[in-house]
Amino acid sequence: MEGDGDLPVSGIASAANAQAGDLAFLDGNGKSVPEISANAGIFVTNEANLQYVPEGASKLVTRFPRYAHSVAALAMYKPRHLDWTGEARISPDAQVHEGAHVSPGAVIGPGAVVGEGSWIGPNASLGPGVQVGRHCQIGANTSVFCALLGDHVTLLAGARIGEAGFGVLAAPDGQRDAPHFGRVILQDHVSIGANTCIDRGVFEDTIMGERTKIDNLSQIAHNVVFGRSVIMAAFGGISGSVRVGNHAMIGGRVGIADHVRVGDGVSLAASSGLFRNIEDGETWGGTPAKPIRQWMREVAWLQKQANPKKNN
Repeated sequence: MEGDGDLPVSGIASAANAQAGDLAFLDGNGKSVPEISANAGIFVTNEANLQYVPEGASKLVTRFPRYAHSVAALAMYKPRHLDWTGEARISPDAQVHEGAHVSPGAVIGPGAVVGEGSWIGPNASLGPGVQVGRHCQIGANTSVFCALLGDHVTLLAGARIGEAGFGVLAAPDGQRDAPHFGRVILQDHVSIGANTCIDRGVFEDTIMGERTKIDNLSQIAHNVVFGRSVIMAAFGGISGSVRVGNHAMIGGRVGIADHVRVGDGVSLAASSGLFRNIEDGETWGGTPAKPIRQWMREVAWLQKQANPKKNN
């Protein structure tokens, strides 16, 4: 421990978004400069990142900073659905509008809210504290945890909203799952296809903007933010902390690497693999993805090289 060990810890956060009293962590090899909030003052870090800790901040130095941070986090917070017990199918603490329709087998946890005109399908699960707006359709066998849904939201059968994402951290005894404390927010008129998974955020929220439409069998990881009216075809995979601008169009089987920024109005051709940022309005394709005309020229050249006799 270096600094004031008596400082009270009132919350947890990423280094980029930490406020006064939040415990933040810095991990990695220290070769890239991390984004650090000006209000952050309490850190768990390793030797490689000591150089980035602000002057005057208190810090706990360890080989496994993210693991130590998660131990503290789990001592302070726990997802509400892990304490959900009782025999009632609809919790007495839930608020279900008299104009809503709840199908047989559906369960609604304590503190959950279902708005007027919404339909909850057979065997659907709404976890504690989940908010469902007006005139939503929650399909059969869906599960919704740690989530807020606006009005006119549609979840087709088997969708999984708010599960923990694929976060893995190094610990003294090997790899462990990273705890997730964020939410999923689906804004008005969002539609999510059958068997699609949208993971809740680690500390911040995963957000789907108004009128965004996601096809079946897609995966959207933690901390992803989609703008308004984004369209994403089936079998897509979006890695953690990706940002997609308004009115973007993502073709089927597209994969986007973590922390990539996709501008407004961008189009990605089917089966593209994107590893770098794209400016507004561009159209890209291929793996690794590149501007569409360049990709098509490369494909045409390769075809010519593969069939020299035919070309002659």
